[in-house]
Amino acid sequence: MASSRNLNRFWEWGRKIICVGRNYTDHAKELKNAVPTEPVLFLKPPSAYVTEGSSIMVPFYSHNLHHEVELGVVIGKGGTAIPQNAAMDHVAGYALCLDMTARDVQDECKTKGLPWTLAKAFNTSCPVSEFIPKEKIADPGNVKVWLKVNGQLRQEGNTSQMIFSIPFLISYISEIITLEEGDLILTGTPKGVSSVQVHDELQAGIEGIVSMKFRVDRPQ
Repeated sequence: MASSRNLNRFWEWGRKIICVGRNYTDHAKELKNAVPTEPVLFLKPPSAYVTEGSSIMVPFYSHNLHHEVELGVVIGKGGTAIPQNAAMDHVAGYALCLDMTARDVQDECKTKGLPWTLAKAFNTSCPVSEFIPKEKIADPGNVKVWLKVNGQLRQEGNTSQMIFSIPFLISYISEIITLEEGDLILTGTPKGVSSVQVHDELQAGIEGIVSMKFRVDRPQ
């Protein structure tokens, strides 16, 4: 796919990160949320991106930071109201991503009926792997993702467990928010989210395709 910009480094210039919450039934249940009948969407700014070699920083106002491992979809061709049957033509590739969540802050926001911005959009809240070209993942609806903390397996799931498929999400999102080249869609996390501490090492991977490592730190 011809591109005016280097999609291999989408995090340097992509304009938005659109995240899908509660897209795995077991994860919705573990947080005692209702299983959604339509996608739950929220946004992260591009300043949330962090790549290997840099640390995930715990926001100063949080004491319960959670990991959520997800398959990310990198948009290669923009569009509005994209039909489901054409949705995959708009995908350039993928990335393994973490949706880092200040769970204590999110719980407080939910109680007060406030937006999740403080819980989800802080700096370093979106660690990403290297770009994975589209042809490396034959079926994005059947991808096994995993995450370990200090070598201990915490999350393991398959995108086949997603409530809403990638073509459906692309179509649904693009009806509301025009998708642009370099945008990233986070497709939701399987069960097993849990708290991380300063100095923890997070390792995540897609079987046989990509893996990444991040340390957790706190601003001095």
